[in-house]
This record gives sequence, C-alpha cells and structure tokens, in this order.
Amino acid sequence: MINKKTDIILGSRRLSNYWWAGVILLGGISFFLVGISSYYNLELLPFTQSSEISFIPQGVIMIFYGTVATSLSLFLWLTILWNVGAGYNEFNNDQGIITIFRIGFPGRNRSLLLKYRTQDVQSIRINIKDGLTPKREIYLKTKDRREIPLTSVGQPLLLAEVEKQASELAKFLGVVLEGLE
Repeated sequence: MINKKTDIILGSRRLSNYWWAGVILLGGISFFLVGISSYYNLELLPFTQSSEISFIPQGVIMIFYGTVATSLSLFLWLTILWNVGAGYNEFNNDQGIITIFRIGFPGRNRSLLLKYRTQDVQSIRINIKDGLTPKREIYLKTKDRREIPLTSVGQPLLLAEVEKQASELAKFLGVVLEGLE
C-alpha cells in the first residue's frame, strides 16, 4: 500500500504569464517610444506617425503609460524567473507528517515550509465559487481551525477534477471531506 503522496505545485512559470509579460513589455516600449517620438519630432517606430502627436499632454501621458507598463512587465518577468508560488505538498502516512513547501520572492523568507502531523488534520475542505472570477480550491483544515490552501493559483480546475483530488486526499489521510453540497 502506498503511504506517501506528493503533489507538485506549478508556480508562475505558466504559458499565460509568459504571454502577458511579453505583450505588456511590447506595449510599454511602444507607448514609451511614441512619447519620445512626439518630443523629438522623429519617427522611432516605422509604422506610426507619432511625430504628429503634441508632446504636451499626449506625449507625456504616453511616456508615463509606457514606463508603468514596462515596470509591470519587469515585475512579471522577475516573478517568472524566480518561479514564485512553485512547490509541493507531501503527505506521508508512514511518518505521520504533512509537508507544504512554496517558493516566494527573494529575501530572508524566500521559502515557506510548513509541517503538520496527520493526526492534527480535521478535514479536507473544498471551496467552490462560480461567477466572473471562479474559485475552486482545496484546503487542509486543522483541528485548531486553520485552513491551509493546497491548490495552486491560476486557472481553476474542472469541478470533477477538484472533487476527485479532494476525495482521494481525504481518503488517503482518513479524514472527512467538507464543502460538497
């Protein structure tokens, strides 16, 4: 019988993050160059007529938007580089220990390592919210009423997949499953 289960958690290195970081960088650089072009009356971008834009106020606003977008893109690229949010959940019934590990932003507290005893687990809870921003999350609920998220951030999983993962985990740990109505 298998007494150890490990779930790998995908961090910020997902295709959608690469896409948005690239698109925002392209847009930010374009806005910045259009603003600079309006100041010097030059065409820095070959497919625009940005020298016809007056520098005050349009050019200044374009430089501002370009700077903000480029900064946001830099943040996204650094988040991808550092793989923020990646980690694993390890459930070991032989040792009676649950280990939750996540990678954060660089610094003194870059790594998050949580360890719980399996006997301290009260249940596995599912949180499902549909709508404009759907959430389908699995939580580890301890006897002292703490709820530790076990699923990764990103695209919500299919409802059947969340239910399957949560029920398998609850069965593996020998606890009840909450949140299914």
